[in-house]
Order: sequence, then C-alpha cells, then structure tokens
Amino acid sequence: MATSARQGPYFCGIDAAMDVVTGKWKSLILWELHEHGTRRFAELRRGLPGVSEKMLVQHLREMEEDGLVDRKVYPVVPPKVEYSLTEHGVSLNAALESLAAWGRARIERIGADKISVEAA
Repeated sequence: MATSARQGPYFCGIDAAMDVVTGKWKSLILWELHEHGTRRFAELRRGLPGVSEKMLVQHLREMEEDGLVDRKVYPVVPPKVEYSLTEHGVSLNAALESLAAWGRARIERIGADKISVEAA
C-alpha cells in the first residue's frame, strides 16, 4: 500500500477525504478511469480536454502515492504505461457518487451547459 506525504492531522473525515481529491483534475481522473477502465496516459489526456501534461502527471503521481491509482509500466520500447483504479480508488468513486448526483441535479436546476467530451 502506498504511503502518502499527506497524513494529517485532520479536523474530520471530510477534511481527510478532501485532502486526496483536492485539485481540479483529480475527481475527473477518477471518473475517467471508472468509466473507461485501464487507460494509457494519452487516452487519459484525450479524455480530459484542457488538462496540461504537467498537471496530469502531477495529479497521477499524487493519486498513486495516495493509493487511488495503480501505475503499471511495461518493459517495452517505446515505453508503455497504464493507469487503473485501485480498490481504494473504486471505493472513493463510490463515496463521490452522491456528490455527482447532487451536481447533475444542479446542472439541470440552473440550466448549465454540459461539456461533451466527444465534441472536445
């Protein structure tokens, strides 16, 4: 199991949870891996329009450190690296589902546009 540099102290469970999902792209990386399963770096980047390579690398490293994402490197040329959710990442996604439902209802309530990944 990975050990994280972020180990508290925390005020409450929400504080501890937010510590690992804070960052614009982390929740979207969790969603992308949940929806599509194992992904290579370029596939993740295409699935998250607007994310920079630097930010994606940074978030993936932090998420691997926190035990949310598994990084598998294959000894081939050119290098092949795949990312997938760990059991811990899957459980975090399940915990975030009620927040996602709240967000979908908000989108409808305020009439906000929804970004289509296929069109991006």
